[in-house]
Amino acid sequence: MPPSQARAVIGVDTGGTFTDVILLDPASGRLHAAKTPSSPDDPSRSFIAGVGMMLAKAGLAGAAVARVLHGTTVATNLILEGKGSPTALLTNAGFKYVLEIGRQDIPRRSSLFAWVKPKRPVPPQAIFEVGGRIDADGSEIEPLDEFAVVDAARAIGAEGIRAVAVVFLHSYADPAHERRAGEILHSLLPDALVSLSSEVLPVFREYERSMTTALNAQVMPLVASYVARLERQIAAHGIAAPLLMMKSSGGVIGAARAQDRPVETVLSGPAAGAVGAAFIGAAAGYHNLIGIDIGGTSADIGLIQDGAPGLTDKGHIGDWPLALPMIDLATIGAGGGSIARYSLEGALTVGPQSAGAEPGPACYGRGGVEPTVTDAHLVLGHLPPSLLGGAFTLDPEAARRAIATRIAAPMGLALEDAARGVLAIVDNHMTGAIRVVSVERGHDPRDFVLVPFGGAGPLHGGTLARLLGIKTVLVPPAPGVTSALGLLVSNLKTEFSRTCLERPPDYDIDRIAVAYGALEAEALAWLDAEDVPPEARHMVRQASLRYRHQGFELTVPWPAGPVDGAGLAAAIAAFHHRHQRLYTFAQEDTPVELVTLRVDAAGVFPPPQLPDLPPGGNPGAAIVGHQAIWFAEDRVDAPIYDRARLGAGDRIGGPAIITQLDATTLLLPDQTAEAHPLGSLVVRDQSSG
Repeated sequence: MPPSQARAVIGVDTGGTFTDVILLDPASGRLHAAKTPSSPDDPSRSFIAGVGMMLAKAGLAGAAVARVLHGTTVATNLILEGKGSPTALLTNAGFKYVLEIGRQDIPRRSSLFAWVKPKRPVPPQAIFEVGGRIDADGSEIEPLDEFAVVDAARAIGAEGIRAVAVVFLHSYADPAHERRAGEILHSLLPDALVSLSSEVLPVFREYERSMTTALNAQVMPLVASYVARLERQIAAHGIAAPLLMMKSSGGVIGAARAQDRPVETVLSGPAAGAVGAAFIGAAAGYHNLIGIDIGGTSADIGLIQDGAPGLTDKGHIGDWPLALPMIDLATIGAGGGSIARYSLEGALTVGPQSAGAEPGPACYGRGGVEPTVTDAHLVLGHLPPSLLGGAFTLDPEAARRAIATRIAAPMGLALEDAARGVLAIVDNHMTGAIRVVSVERGHDPRDFVLVPFGGAGPLHGGTLARLLGIKTVLVPPAPGVTSALGLLVSNLKTEFSRTCLERPPDYDIDRIAVAYGALEAEALAWLDAEDVPPEARHMVRQASLRYRHQGFELTVPWPAGPVDGAGLAAAIAAFHHRHQRLYTFAQEDTPVELVTLRVDAAGVFPPPQLPDLPPGGNPGAAIVGHQAIWFAEDRVDAPIYDRARLGAGDRIGGPAIITQLDATTLLLPDQTAEAHPLGSLVVRDQSSG
């Protein structure tokens, strides 16, 4: 632990355009936030620049920092761009083409006739088969051919490959062969980084396990180097606090584990956003939420129930399945920079192409000529004349020109009608994505509160809520840095899984108990390694079950206490209930198979306290101007409010524009916004829609 004086917590969320930095000083209760340009060629530069900026802004020395938390896109970009290290794969004889074969289906939104199988991350010529076989029950059928492993290691070394994945059949039942192969590889290739599937993902399904382990190996060298560089740089600032990395499942892990399991961090930014939305919602008294993070290029949507984001083990990164637990998110190419185009076929489309930060929307005045969602907002009066507290002036004439020449004129529409069409399309795209994480998961979105965040989120929140019939919208205090806030409120967390197939009627309770005991021992060892005190430790059992002959599982809680028949019965009852909710039926007479066991371990940090807003009483004093806004009915002269001047309890009615440094909130007619004592805006819709 850092010195006893340490108290501040820093969160750094690296995005494609900006790196968001936030610092909470519990001693003063102050929350400091800032944005600095990202440095894609070396993200550590923007990271350390942001940390230095934040320490200076808060007037603190490095010794005052208790921990540094980081959400990174390094592993994400390496996988999506195919820029990871050359990787080799060791597997059993006869399994060389598991990655090539994959699954027989094609991506959901792809054309059956046009889809082309993407290039695999490890080509067949870099895959080496070795003799040896473990059975599904963990017994050895054939001993490992160590000479074949030695030959493979020499061939890998001759090719100069520094990343090696080892994936043997049924290694989740007994990892002995994988561990021995790893020892041989380390002895012959001391500079190589080796990833064992029995450590990365000890569960069944060979394709998903092989892909996840291969991707982990592929990004290990560069992520390990990046994390080591960050640790050196924060130490140079006098910070003795640990560096913690955000995981895709919504918790943080120490730097050492992030270097060994970098694939666990691929969705760390969106995961931090979901955690931040859950924290903001709970602070305002709301625990069932739908969070939508709308940036310049994409929108990430996640459902939060009973204060916790939902998890899935069926996620993807780009074209590849990633069978690790991760927050259940839907991501679409829809954001403030999404480009609107009218095709020769007569179709108006919005996204997924984006103008990005350079040149950006036409109204940014940086040479952009394509009309974007942001330009449409400006044409309709949804944005003030300048952003970032007046530091960034918009060019409304450029926005009008882009939409008029490229959308309105070709379609024969009035300028405002064309802009409304652009927003209607992108809003419906986002509404569809919200239904994916709600309706398709058995939830009615009307039972949830919408939390829009990101730079563009509060502009769309009111419209999205109205389209979905949601009556309450919660706008966070600092929407543009909510993901960075999510880092500050995250706990240490990781998951330990193992396939343990049990079929009725002869469930082996003793075997289940032994498996849970082994997983809990792993979890305790991890908590010890992270120096988590006993009172901060938290462990939860989970189990994946399915009906006999089903090809998929559902994960449900397994009760605490002794592992016995009563716990199994409770898990089966929970499975029937969840199946009923998701698919409208449960087959309680059909045998239920127990497939995978999991233990979620956490080290719980004391939650930070958000600063209170001063009491309000005169919301009119926050009006800083007026502006014309075009709605479907007519043109309305609406007030512009400075959010920083609103006090707790202040209530304003729409239509209105509420500005702040990092975002703009659009309040529609028949909507009211009230400032919550902890800084959020609670928007309620009085319309019948």
